[in-house]
Amino acid sequence: MDTAEEADICRVCRSEGTLDKPLYHPCVCTGSIKFIHQECLVQWLKHSRKEYCELCKHRFAFTPSRIYKCLFTGSVSSLLTLPLDMLSTENLLADCLQGCFVVTCTLCAFISLVWLREQIVHGGAPLWLEQNHAQPANAAGQPNEAQGAEDGGAENQAVPAAAQPPAENDAAAAHAPADPAEEMELDNEDEEEAGAEDAADGNNGAQDDMNWNALEWDRAAEELTWERVSTCMLGLDGSLVFLEHVFWVVSLNTLFILVFAFCPYHIGHFSVVGLGFEDYVRASHFEGLITTIVGYVLLAITLIVCHGLAALVRFQRSRRLLGVCYIVVKVSLLVVVEIGVFPLICGWWLDICSLEMFDASLKDRELSFESAPGTTMFLHWLVGMVYVFYFASFILLLREVLRPGVLWFLRNLNDPDFNPVQEMIHLPIYRHLRRFILSVVVFGSIVLLMLWLPIRIIKHVLPTFLPYNVMLYSDAPVSELSLELLLLQVVLPALLEQGHTRQWLKGLVRAWTVTAGYLLDLHSYLLGDQEETENNGNQAANNNQQARNNANAAPAVGEGLHAAHQAILQQGGPVGFQPYRRPSRFPLRIVLLILFMCVTLLLASLVCLTLPVFAGRWLMSFWTGSAKIHELYTAACGLYVCWLSIRAVTVLLAWMPQGRRVILLKVQEWTLMIMKTLIVALLLAGVIPLLLGLLFELVIVAPLRVPLDQTPLFYPWQDWALGVLHAKIIAAITLMGPQWWLKTVIEQVYANGIRNIDLHFIIQKLAAPVIAMLLLSLCVPYVIAVGVVPIVGVTAEMQNLVQRRIYPFLLMVVVLMGILSFQIRQFKRLYEHIKNDKYLVGQRLVNYERKAGKPGGATHNSSAQE
Repeated sequence: MDTAEEADICRVCRSEGTLDKPLYHPCVCTGSIKFIHQECLVQWLKHSRKEYCELCKHRFAFTPSRIYKCLFTGSVSSLLTLPLDMLSTENLLADCLQGCFVVTCTLCAFISLVWLREQIVHGGAPLWLEQNHAQPANAAGQPNEAQGAEDGGAENQAVPAAAQPPAENDAAAAHAPADPAEEMELDNEDEEEAGAEDAADGNNGAQDDMNWNALEWDRAAEELTWERVSTCMLGLDGSLVFLEHVFWVVSLNTLFILVFAFCPYHIGHFSVVGLGFEDYVRASHFEGLITTIVGYVLLAITLIVCHGLAALVRFQRSRRLLGVCYIVVKVSLLVVVEIGVFPLICGWWLDICSLEMFDASLKDRELSFESAPGTTMFLHWLVGMVYVFYFASFILLLREVLRPGVLWFLRNLNDPDFNPVQEMIHLPIYRHLRRFILSVVVFGSIVLLMLWLPIRIIKHVLPTFLPYNVMLYSDAPVSELSLELLLLQVVLPALLEQGHTRQWLKGLVRAWTVTAGYLLDLHSYLLGDQEETENNGNQAANNNQQARNNANAAPAVGEGLHAAHQAILQQGGPVGFQPYRRPSRFPLRIVLLILFMCVTLLLASLVCLTLPVFAGRWLMSFWTGSAKIHELYTAACGLYVCWLSIRAVTVLLAWMPQGRRVILLKVQEWTLMIMKTLIVALLLAGVIPLLLGLLFELVIVAPLRVPLDQTPLFYPWQDWALGVLHAKIIAAITLMGPQWWLKTVIEQVYANGIRNIDLHFIIQKLAAPVIAMLLLSLCVPYVIAVGVVPIVGVTAEMQNLVQRRIYPFLLMVVVLMGILSFQIRQFKRLYEHIKNDKYLVGQRLVNYERKAGKPGGATHNSSAQE
């Protein structure tokens, strides 16, 4: 008998799979040990006390056994056993955590829908949704979103009112609601069509149709605040109404899973299976996400078709409802593409273009993705987001230097009328698709110019310089992930957020622009004519107009480019535009300007890729010798040294005209300031992150990653690197949160800055309390586990269990105490509410009185009170 025809068997019990006990392949292992029963795996995990396969080291994953499992297993048995699963205590903690995530997603979706409704109400609905008469769909099956009146103003009418130029504000009135007279006329027109509408939809009349508004959702959500959410949705108002709210929250979450997850997922699943793409989707390791997105795309197409059919048969109510649903799905998909897909593409393209810099190959990236797909995709998305963020920051800096109107082809993020959500609502899909493709081409070309081409040049000119050393051994004291996060989140922001660094970069851009402007006679085009008088400016504008009107002064291509320039500026909204003097052979000069810019970017990239690493390697060699060091260390060290050198040179050049005495005084002041800064940096950037990272390691990482029969190893460098990231996140959350002592102190430290640094205030109010709290969190559990527990006389296994689990146990105790304290306050509010509601007779206004011991006591006018 052929072995290929043998039935699959379980690796533990060596029996075949049945309908009641199916076989699973939960890890990377293949062959005769590929399949296993879930019950056998659970028993083996309880016996081995491990959560991963001992052969391939793949961590097993389980889905919850509640409503989510009932909907997504696709079996009738799961539906029948749902009540028992709801009462089961198996996987209780994991189900609670995933349930909290689902509730959070529901709340975020609710807030997003309400916010989208506000955007549609205030910014105006698309023109195709406001039209009352039927319109056929376009060739792509999408409603004619950009189709306006017959006067040719299609594009401008598709732009939201906020984005209209001042001269075209009258055209923006098309998005405003109709006045009562117009509504009465529309009612009279639709009364003739009421018969067919009522026969199909069961309506009472056309008047009900016209009064119904698909955008009027929940009026209680017009002023949505966290207090209203906690009071109305979660029932945290101190009354017994929260029991009713719990029922509604569970029902709404079930409905949310059914409508927004179950239906799109299964629509996409049936489509993927029907098209034969199931194997490709499964190979992506993100089968659920991709299948759901495919389902949403098909749902959008279905809504488009149904909207067109409803428009053809003149069902106004159904047409409007389908149109609103299509807008919701369309905006959701566009947000996923803009925030998720585009940065991910940029991150992968950056990685592919930099493979030779790290002596890696596509096979290495494939193996990395196969071993940890989630982590790999997150890192590439993070790198792509950082790239997009700094690119946008550089564009904003260019707008401060260049003449308004030069960057007409790029959207101005600082424009108060710029609203990307309104553009998602009003602009058609093909416009978004064209913009997405153009953005991918532009960002991809810049990566080729500033990363791939410089790497090729460096490999030919300096063969021994590359690759960068980023390979780490298993016993290395720090991980590559922590260093990358440290570089992206700490080193680069610390340099680029400095005001001096931005001013230097702005000065370099201005110097380059002035040089290129005078070499190519494009000074007026790039920087404008600010130094000329108003008369000269008017004369230049007249000359510019005469040059545009002269067909023989420049080629037809230049005239077309300039005409498109002016048209886009007029169409794009109220962006600033200054007239400029247009020289002869303008298109040729623009091409030379672009070539000059590309060469400059290439040279700048070569300097940035070589100079900091050269300087860092040279400095590190003094105390490490010939040992190889991670290039993130050398690059960061060289970058800071170059920055400090440039900063020192600029400061000395600014001090030299003031004389030797002033220079000595400045040196003394700066020396004292630098010593204070070093002490503060040692405490805030050294001690606190180290303690925070070690505490995170003991509370979260070690209990999850290291079994009880193994000894955890702690790496101070890695703990410090992750602690820096955690400290930055905690500081950001603190500054965004409510007002309390830590937020007040951090705001005061930020307000003082480095020049006015107060060492005593920082140590007394910030460093000492935080360090004391972290030391207590680290030392008290250790003293209990090592000093108190052995005195009790427990076994060695129990001592080991206490030592390994006391940190997460105490964290759970603190969290439970916080929840209990919150519930006690809520029950006190409930008690006061019931007491005042049942037994309160009346209330008397209390006069304000100052506290005893303070001068100037308040006087009371009793006659006025009476």
